[in-house]
Formats: sequence, structure tokens, C-alpha cells
Amino acid sequence: MAKVKSTYACTACGYESPRWVGRCPGCGAWNTLEESLQAVPEKASGKIAANQRPGTGAKPLALKDIPEDITVRTGTGISELDRVLGGGIVEGGLILIGGDPGIGKSTLLLQVCDHLAKSGKRTLYISGEESARQIKLRAKRLGIESDIYVLAENALDAIEEKIRELQPDTAVIDSIQTMYRPEMASAPGSVSQIREGTSLIMRLCKETGTSVFLVGHVTKDGAIAGPRMLEHMVDVVLYFEGDRQQDYRLLRAVKNRFGSVNELGVFRMTGQGMQVVENPSEELLSHRAKGASGSTVFCGIEGSRPLLCDVQSLTSPTFYGTPRRAVNGADSGRVAMLLAVLEKRANQRTYNQDVYINVAGGLELSEPAADLALCVAVASSLKEKPVGPDIAVMGEVGLAGEVRTVPQCERRISECARLGFTTIIIPRSNAQRIKAPEGVRVIGVDTVAQALSVVF
Repeated sequence: MAKVKSTYACTACGYESPRWVGRCPGCGAWNTLEESLQAVPEKASGKIAANQRPGTGAKPLALKDIPEDITVRTGTGISELDRVLGGGIVEGGLILIGGDPGIGKSTLLLQVCDHLAKSGKRTLYISGEESARQIKLRAKRLGIESDIYVLAENALDAIEEKIRELQPDTAVIDSIQTMYRPEMASAPGSVSQIREGTSLIMRLCKETGTSVFLVGHVTKDGAIAGPRMLEHMVDVVLYFEGDRQQDYRLLRAVKNRFGSVNELGVFRMTGQGMQVVENPSEELLSHRAKGASGSTVFCGIEGSRPLLCDVQSLTSPTFYGTPRRAVNGADSGRVAMLLAVLEKRANQRTYNQDVYINVAGGLELSEPAADLALCVAVASSLKEKPVGPDIAVMGEVGLAGEVRTVPQCERRISECARLGFTTIIIPRSNAQRIKAPEGVRVIGVDTVAQALSVVF
């Protein structure tokens, strides 16, 4: 008869303690230890406990003796997802995808199963949150009629048995927080259940070659719920971003053992499911206000893709002792630094102005190349002078007001020229090394003040 013992595990890092403490000794977080009950099997001499699994029996091999994997990646049929994954699904890969409720995770994965089933791949959709009839209703709404195997099950031992029996090429588990192992006394979603469940699925992937998508719930801070080691155990971690009130969804990879983590996928949520946005630059600029001050076009690089976006600024006289700074889509500390540079080096008075910064479309600008575009947008709002509709701006700004070199400038210029921008302001160090496309005027500047004199 197995005994039951009570342990306390940290929901942030997975640290386990025999008693409750206010502050986790592992990560230092407060009030994150939760009680869980675990079954402790009785010791049996010379025998393996019932809940322990034997090893794989693999033997050590020299690196040169390991056969090369000649299997190509399997395309999902969704180009933006393939881009983020690094070219497609790798055999035996374990992929974790997280995002806010209602963002479109289950919808996208059901469409992936549809495309794979139509290409002759055996797919299995496992749901611990919906019944088989509910999944069929959602598939009918999306127009999916392919031969997808559906399983409504929560017990991981039963799921393992069905996967070994069916041997699908790809499986989806929606979601890992609803799965549990029957021999463990803790509730589904607890740290121990998530850790042990993911470990079982990871081993199953490597033994059978089945690629598995795991859906993960997120906390109010946007991180995937459960221990942090969950992200370390899987091969790929994807995050869905975007406002549920808007159509656009952004898919990013924060970990990828098989490709780059810098790629970005852009989707649009429709009544027929997630649709790929083929030309996101044109989509993001389609609603740009014409002739309005405080709007500047910047070309950023997301992985291998140049992406144009609208950087907006609004300034207004403050009625309080301390002016307000509100930033959406950029680093607030970086914006504060740029405002100081404008004040000191370009004679733009912002000390008595409330400044609001917004990057349209829900994008996050993390690269320094957007500095000059932010400065021009703020100056445009201060001067009440619009930036020309055919002007794009890019460059990193230093504390001395100098404009520094930006990487991959030729690709940025080509994307700007493709969308009809004929005047592009870049650092002079970049302008001296590149050849401008036909019909495009590239202007190199050394300082922020010089850039403002060119634009206005």
C-alpha cells in the first residue's frame, strides 16, 4: 500500500520543500509555495517500483558513428508557422505554445492538424478541456473535414497507450495543465503533475518519433503557468501575442533548438480561423493617418524579415509639476533617454510636455535602430509639422546626439523602396557603403539635429 506525503513546491521555479515557507529558497519569490500530495511507493528489495520506468537501454556511441538524420522537416501548411519553427516540424520534437485565453492557440493547432492530415500524415488531437463533440463543432465552423483522430482524455498513462497504439506523426495535447498522472495524488495543474507529465511526453516523443504540440496556459504576467523548468524541457517555446480586440496575432519563438529565435509570424483572426498575413508591412501601414504630425515610418528587422511600422508620438503641454511619459511598444527607459538627447542636443523643449509614444499594430520595438524614428516623431508633434508621406527614418542615437550605424541597412532600404518610400534617412556611415535603388534618395546624417533639419 503506497503512503501519501505532503510536500510544498514553488510555482515559479519548482523548488520543493517538506514544509511551507513564505519565501522560496530557490528563486526568492514570495508566497509561491503550494501544497501537493504525492504517493510514495513502499520499498521492494531487488524490484523496480510500480511508478518507476526502466531506462531506454541505449548504448554510448561515438559522435562519428551516429547516423545522420536525413529526414527533412515536415511543413505544417501554414507559412508563417513554418517560418517561426525554422522550416517546419522536426521528427520527435516537443513544441510548447502559450498565449492568453482566446488568442487562437487551439484554432491554429486544429488548422495545422487539418493541413497535415490532407498531406497524408496521421494526426491526433488530444483535448483535456473539450469533448469530442465540441471539437467537431469547432472544426465544422472552421471548415475542417479531414481525417483527424480526436481523443478527449486527461490521464497521461491512457494517452501514452493510445499514442503508442495509433503511432501518429503529429499529436496535439490541449492543454498540459489539464493532464495528470493517476499514480500521483496532487491535482492537475500542480507543479509536480506538470513536471512529471512533461517528462513522460518528452520521453514518448524521443522513443516513438511523434512530434507533439503542447498548449500551455499563461499567468496574469504573460508567462506560461507552471514551473520554469517546463520551458527548459521542451525543444521549442512559442508565444502568441496580440490584443483579442484586434485582428492581428503575432507568433514569436523564445526558444528553438532547431532554428532561430528571432523570427516573427503574423496572423489575422477571422471567422474561418487564423489567416496568414503575407505582406505585414503593407498591412501595418494601411491605416496610417495622412498629413498628421507625430507619425514616422521605421523599418525594423524581425529575424530574417524586414518589417515597416508606424511610430507615433503625441505631445501636449502638461498641467502638473511632473510631465507624464506613456510608452506603448518601446522601452520606456530608452524613450526617456532620447527625450533628454532631444532637449540637450537638438534644442527640442520637452520638459513641460506630456509625451505619449505608440507603435501601431501591437509591435514591440527592441532594437536601437528605432531611436532616430522616435526622435523624429516627437519633434514632428512638437513642431506640429507632419513628416513627408514618402520618408522613412532609421538610426541608433547616442548620448552625444550622434547617429550610429544600423545593421542590415540594405535590406531595410529595399523593403522601404518596395512599398514606395522615395526618401530614406539613415546614418552617414551606412550611406557611404551602400548603393541606393533606382528612384530612391538615401540621405546620410551624422546627428539628430541634422536629421531634423532634413525632415523639416
